[in-house]
Amino acid sequence: MNILSIQSWVAYGHVGNASAVFPLQRLGANVWSINTVQFSNHTGYGHWTGQVYSGESVRELVDGIEARDVLKHCDAVLSGYMGDATIGAAVLHAVERVRQANPHAVYCCDPVIGDTDTGVYVRPGIEEFLRDQALPRADIATPNRFEVERLTGLDCSTLEMAKIAVTRVAEGMRPDGPRCVLMTSLETDTTPGDHIDMMVAEGGAFHLLRTPRLPVSVNGAGDALAALFLFHRLRTGSAVAALEVAGSSVYGLLRRTAEAGSREIQLVAAQEEFVSPTHSFNAVRC
Repeated sequence: MNILSIQSWVAYGHVGNASAVFPLQRLGANVWSINTVQFSNHTGYGHWTGQVYSGESVRELVDGIEARDVLKHCDAVLSGYMGDATIGAAVLHAVERVRQANPHAVYCCDPVIGDTDTGVYVRPGIEEFLRDQALPRADIATPNRFEVERLTGLDCSTLEMAKIAVTRVAEGMRPDGPRCVLMTSLETDTTPGDHIDMMVAEGGAFHLLRTPRLPVSVNGAGDALAALFLFHRLRTGSAVAALEVAGSSVYGLLRRTAEAGSREIQLVAAQEEFVSPTHSFNAVRC
């Protein structure tokens, strides 16, 4: 499996490509990573150094890979944190070139906008780009609850409203694709206080995965989850199976992180969780 991943990079810690690439490689995938930013650490620390790359620089790397005549072997494009709105056009350029070379390739858009505890943390123009241009071309989307609410304007505090909102996201996606939406960090009126939910929608069916809540507040777990979900969706052809394995793996990752008392996810220490999760959780139809 070959995956072109376009998202952020940090020298210290694990977010963006620094969170997504290693789990994919540990599972045997080749990852062609293009970084949209290169920072010393993630911005949650409040101080960081580094730079945001331009859309032109990202496009040049895509064209350089294309010149190797390998895009026909690319199975998927994964996009995450963009850093600047001009990178959006470069991402869509990559999707277009990959699809021309391999019509069976899929585009997984992780529409990184923000989160409940931080609000919107991307630059102006990115949210609109994701809603109006990226998601309409995507086959798979992996937003969190906050992002679904921003994209749809709907409150997802109840399970039924969450299903309506996810359906609206799916309806705006590429009509000839699988229209697979994974909603993470979901808390509704049916979620016990000591648990957290994820919901996947595909083909008109909804499935919920519930895992115990862990005492951690970290960055980058969502980036790893998006990558793992994409991998297992490609591997199995099943959104439900992908949800179960990816969700179980990330639970194991966060459990190891909580045990270590670390602010950074323990991506390397917990690597066996990607191959064989310690705890397996089953999704139920909802």
